Amino acid sequence: MSSQPRLKKTYTEEVVPALQDEFKYKSPMQVPRLEKIILSQGLGKAVADKRIVDSALEEMALITGQKPVATKSKKDVSNFKLRKGMPIGAMVTLRGEKMYEFLDRLISIALPRTRDFRGVSPKGFDGRGNFNMGIKEQIIFPEIDIEKVKHINGMDITFVTSAQTDAEAKALLEKFGFPFVKK
Repeated sequence: MSSQPRLKKTYTEEVVPALQDEFKYKSPMQVPRLEKIILSQGLGKAVADKRIVDSALEEMALITGQKPVATKSKKDVSNFKLRKGMPIGAMVTLRGEKMYEFLDRLISIALPRTRDFRGVSPKGFDGRGNFNMGIKEQIIFPEIDIEKVKHINGMDITFVTSAQTDAEAKALLEKFGFPFVKK
């Protein structure tokens, strides 16, 4: 029998009943859930050096345990010496158990390693129950060997939930232990 991730178990045993009470849902199926987590990096410097994208893909694979894809430019921009189809970023979408394992590592290990960490600003909600946040350095993840890092890159992380409102999505993420800044 394979063991399920800690946060997935927490979701079914604690989060669903708590949110059902808080928002007065009639059925546990109405309770919002985390659908996917998307990590993306924009690598503008990659126009000059193709190896930057390769190292970013390697690092993202280490962080997530899943193979990322290189994102390509959609059009030519002569001012930036950019041609259509050039790799300029990296992206990976996590679902299921890998998503819960990544969220667990992000909340319990990576975010507390951030310099001067006081919590995540709750301003990243989009009005439809999804949350976006940015990380300035990929080296906060313990999977990354600082000695081998040539470029410090930030990344954007998007949490896509089935929540209808930002309040429901924030409550869901808080129940997972997401460290929002207290006002």
